[in-house]
Amino acid sequence: MRTIPFRGLGVAMVTPFTRDGAVDEPRMRRLVDWLIESGVDALLPVGSTGEGATLTHEEHRRVMDIVLEQANGRVPVCPGAGSNATHEAMGLAQHAKRAGATAVLSVTPYYNKPEPDGLVRHYAAIAEAADIPIILYNVPSRTGRNYLPDVVLRVAHEVPHVVAVKESSGNIVQALEILGGRPEGFAVYAGDDIFAVPTILMGGDGVISVIGNELPAWTSRMVRAALQGDAEDARAWHYRLQPLMQANFWETNPAPVKCVMAMLGLIEEHLRLPLTPVSERTRERLRELMHTMGVEPPIVVAGRV
Repeated sequence: MRTIPFRGLGVAMVTPFTRDGAVDEPRMRRLVDWLIESGVDALLPVGSTGEGATLTHEEHRRVMDIVLEQANGRVPVCPGAGSNATHEAMGLAQHAKRAGATAVLSVTPYYNKPEPDGLVRHYAAIAEAADIPIILYNVPSRTGRNYLPDVVLRVAHEVPHVVAVKESSGNIVQALEILGGRPEGFAVYAGDDIFAVPTILMGGDGVISVIGNELPAWTSRMVRAALQGDAEDARAWHYRLQPLMQANFWETNPAPVKCVMAMLGLIEEHLRLPLTPVSERTRERLRELMHTMGVEPPIVVAGRV
């Protein structure tokens, strides 16, 4: 019997860094508290937005521990635990299980780009090793391969520990096809904020969100309206938030979202190479957008606005 990890707004958390490049543990803990107090339904650290691919395995495990400790059972925590090497994904999932995670977010293997048989065996091996619910993460813009609904549904039917999908193909039709063929108890999360409302209104279970890092209270209201079937309110919140949803990808994620969060005084604006802070032109456009949206006042952080 599958158990859905969460319904509603899951935030793909950024990972704050200090000026010297270390994980900023105090800000990470404050961010956990602020997101929960703002009404989010789940936390998903160390994924793509969390720059998980740039962390050492020790740092990756440490961030899992910090978020789980600070959340302290207040909301589900489903950390990223994916890898293109199955044995590495198994090890991260085992750590998440021991640390008390609700589920793990496991990206389809990038670079290797396995065939469907290999994908099924990859997730089956993780499930056997860790015995933890798994959210399959389909994000072809990052991995180089798009797994179509028939493959996702095959994994869902053949590996019961795979309890959900984060559908980030950028094609709403794929989410609808998965919704139409999913097994009982299998959750479908929009992986792009722009598709959150339509996915939920068509029967989806929520969103794993980037914009939720910046404006969690507003995003939560949008998602809850959609879950309650209030299409008019959900639509109004969507169009209020859509400009920032799109702005978050003016440059490579999470550079724009970290810029905005620094403006709001939530974190310092540091990224791990090869990612770099946004250009000055993008910074100015983001500042103007936040003013237009009524998100005031900007706050000076580490000498930068």
